[in-house]
Amino acid sequence: MSVEVKIPTVLRKHTGGEAAVAADGSTIGELIEDIAGRFPEFREKVVASDGQLHRFINVYCNDEDVRYLQGMDTAVSDGDTVSILPAVAGGQDAPPGAPLSQDAPPGAPLR
Repeated sequence: MSVEVKIPTVLRKHTGGEAAVAADGSTIGELIEDIAGRFPEFREKVVASDGQLHRFINVYCNDEDVRYLQGMDTAVSDGDTVSILPAVAGGQDAPPGAPLSQDAPPGAPLR
C-alpha cells in the first residue's frame, strides 16, 4: 500500500527536494525505511541509533502524534496522511518584568 508522507522544508534536501513522498509499508517504521531506501541520508535525520524517532522529530498519522500511539509500529493504511515535523524549541528567557511583545520596543528582551 502507498501512503503519502509530507516532508518538512528542513528535510527536503534529503528527499531530492520533494515536499511529499509516496512510501510503501504498513507501519510508520516501514514507511521510513522505504523512503530511506531511495534517499539513504533520510533515515539518520529521522531515526535515532536506538531505532526510535529522534526526540526532535515529530511524526503524525492523521493528526495523531505517533509517540502516543505505537511509535514506529503505528499502523498505516491507504489514504492515511503522515506528516513529519521538526520539533520547535528555543527562545530565550527574558528577565522578570520584561515587557510583553506587543509592548516592547524593537530589540528588547521579551517574556
